[in-house]
Amino acid sequence: MLVRRPDGAPHPTTSQTAGMTEDATGGGSAEWAARRRDAAAEQVARLDRERAGETEQARRLVQDFVAGAKAAGLPVVPLTARAMNGRTRYRTGLTGWYLKRNGAVAVDEDGNYYLMSAPTSLASRVTGATVLPTDPPMVVGRGGRDGESIPLPELLALRLSAGPHDVWRP
Repeated sequence: MLVRRPDGAPHPTTSQTAGMTEDATGGGSAEWAARRRDAAAEQVARLDRERAGETEQARRLVQDFVAGAKAAGLPVVPLTARAMNGRTRYRTGLTGWYLKRNGAVAVDEDGNYYLMSAPTSLASRVTGATVLPTDPPMVVGRGGRDGESIPLPELLALRLSAGPHDVWRP
């Protein structure tokens, strides 16, 4: 129900039905919905820009790590992917460095970042698994259990500081 003031202008009231309200300026619910849609679209665009900036920064950090690993003489190792069942490891044809001792995250010699997991498959046992590169995050393991997340710069520094004689293999 719309209550009007003595001059005939709409008067905002809390008894109006949700979605059917008019504000004090005379705008209707369609105008309000359009403003909300625009605000939501701007929020999504802002988050996408932030994510793209973080990804670019993380890519630079990974490229710097590769250069540092080569300069420090860290040996490259064949990278394997863990099957989703957690018991089997598959060849991948990739070589590089594991960033975590459990072999969950790795970087290849070209600076591509990988999550080293693959679907459980008999074919993968025979021919090997294909693991595709992914965008590196600024915090590895974000959203995981307590103590499992670590900032990417810290993780890369830990791997470099381990030195060439501490070869990480899962």
